[in-house]
Amino acid sequence: MKPFDNIKVPQQHPRARVMLWADLKHNDMEEIEKANSITEIERILCRALVSDVPQPKQRVLLELYTNLVVFCREKHFNKEQTSVLISIIKNVHQFSTETPLNNTDQCLTYCSELLLCHSVRRPPFSVDLFSSEQVTQILYYFINTYMRHYFLYKYIFTPEVQLDITFSYTGIPEEVTNIEETAQSEIAADGERETERETNMDGEVQQSATLLEIKTTETDSSNPGSSSKSELKSIVQKEVRDEVMRLTAQLQQRLQDSADQINDTISKLEAKIQVKK
Repeated sequence: MKPFDNIKVPQQHPRARVMLWADLKHNDMEEIEKANSITEIERILCRALVSDVPQPKQRVLLELYTNLVVFCREKHFNKEQTSVLISIIKNVHQFSTETPLNNTDQCLTYCSELLLCHSVRRPPFSVDLFSSEQVTQILYYFINTYMRHYFLYKYIFTPEVQLDITFSYTGIPEEVTNIEETAQSEIAADGERETERETNMDGEVQQSATLLEIKTTETDSSNPGSSSKSELKSIVQKEVRDEVMRLTAQLQQRLQDSADQINDTISKLEAKIQVKK
């Protein structure tokens, strides 16, 4: 089995730093404050933040940042607070989508540390832009929007992971190796035919498939010289099927474990926020 190429393993999040006017400048925020419609806000955000992002990713990011602006307006945040909050979410999103693997804990920790960096006055390491109540509101909003759709953002912004399985044997003649390669290709073809049969299931297709299998068996048994090759082919087919089923089960279990973990983390954070209130 070949290792995954170009798959970045989740690492420790970057060090928190002050992000005042990092992405949205003072002039951008003045334009956003004067904007009277969502379309105008999106136009400004697109120019300042996502002008070089291809579709449909650009549309997703615009919706994320526009909803942040609406949230800041509802909470009466000033220009500095709005600019910093958008930069915080932007950096957390970039860190989250650096890897297709699960890094929910690192993302939550990174977001918390960035908010702490902007809620405590300790120049030049941190500034006190947000109060403790505002930090709680932001965390609650972040959990119920971005983290609720964490896997959706992963699916859109991270590369697709494909599993490539190859087998190599030592001490086996070349002729036998070629037989195994042929068997593997036939297995793939059988899988495609099986999918087609499941999609268009009727009595005639099932009967034809049964007759074909019977004829194939009779042909193999009538040729004594091919018995060893047929036996080897059956062994290879069984091993490949078993391995694919095992890997599929492992992948499904890992996905379920990841979903359970993030739901459990969100529930605990929501409980803590409710206690603080």
